[in-house]
Order: sequence, then C-alpha cells, then structure tokens
Amino acid sequence: MAEGRDAQTVYWIDPERRGIMPLESFHVPRRLRRTVRHGAFEIRCDSDFHAVIAGCADPGPDRADTWINPEIVRLYSGLFEMGNCHTVECWQDGELVGGLYGVALGGAFFGESMFSRARDASKVALVHLVARLVTGGFRLLDAQFVTEHLATFGALEIPRSQYRRMLAEAVATHAVFPTALPKDALDRFLQGCTIVGEGR
Repeated sequence: MAEGRDAQTVYWIDPERRGIMPLESFHVPRRLRRTVRHGAFEIRCDSDFHAVIAGCADPGPDRADTWINPEIVRLYSGLFEMGNCHTVECWQDGELVGGLYGVALGGAFFGESMFSRARDASKVALVHLVARLVTGGFRLLDAQFVTEHLATFGALEIPRSQYRRMLAEAVATHAVFPTALPKDALDRFLQGCTIVGEGR
C-alpha cells in the first residue's frame, strides 16, 4: 500500500488480525440477489484493467484520497500483464460504472480495491468475483481488513497465525480464474449463499 495517491513509496502490511471472506459462507443481501439475477449490468472480466484501477484510485464522496499511487499502478499493471491480476467489471450502456481488481496466486485471491459509479455496481462485482472463485476452485479470499460494508457479506477477522496456515494451503492449491461462468453457475452459486435481509 501507499500512504496516499501522491506518496513516492509503498509498504507491506501484515496485521495481527486479517480480514477474509469465507467462500463457503458468503452472504448476499436479498435485494442484491435480485439485482444480480436481473442482470442490471453487463459483467466483463479482464477487459479494461487500467480503467478499473483508475476508478479505484479516483477520490469519491466517502474518500478524499486513496492508497493507490503511480507505483502501485505500475506494479499491478505488470501483474496483470503476467496473468496474475484480474478484474471484475460492471458495464452499463457501454460505460464502465464499477468493478474491482485483485491478485490470484494458486488458490488464493487477494482483493485489492473496488469502486462504484452506479448503485450496487461494486457489490454486484463482488458477488460475481466470489462466484468465479468458488467455480474455479479457490480456497481463500483475502479481504485484508474488515469494513462494515464487507461484514454484510460475511467477512471476518482471523489471527495472523491462522491466516498464514490458510494462506499456505491455498497457495499450494491449483485453481483457475474463470473470466466467464459456465451456464447456470451463477444461479447455483446464489442458491448456495446465505441470504440476509428482509423480504422475499
């Protein structure tokens, strides 16, 4: 990470408690599940990495600055060119309106950042990411830190020692990031999720 967008250096973070998103007990709010099923956005993967990381680096209503500086952009662009960095993108009327990016290493996926310019766009991208990770055989989704937003999807904190054990097992696992989901895979994934929230 970097201290801010204008910082000249980057640094590593190894917190005592790590945020993860358990793939086997992912939560989907009831209204969001309807949004995903109705196909409000066109979902693409790996089609415009540079636009996604630029969107993640842009200031927003709830953040005046981000940790994505030019060095982060350079390094992750290199990982993307190597095939280790992936995006999940939400498009609407030919415009990128939200998405996320992260790094795949074996069966571990490290979620880095997300952005949204349309209601629910980043949330829909997250649901599609997890559906792909489950389908592709991933074992770990590293969320780094648990925010109130991520907690609604089931994110939790675990001790560093437990995280490192899970990480070692996941990295040693063979997994494939599917840029497209097989037919009916999304519906099967949603049926297996924990649905939270009121209403039908």
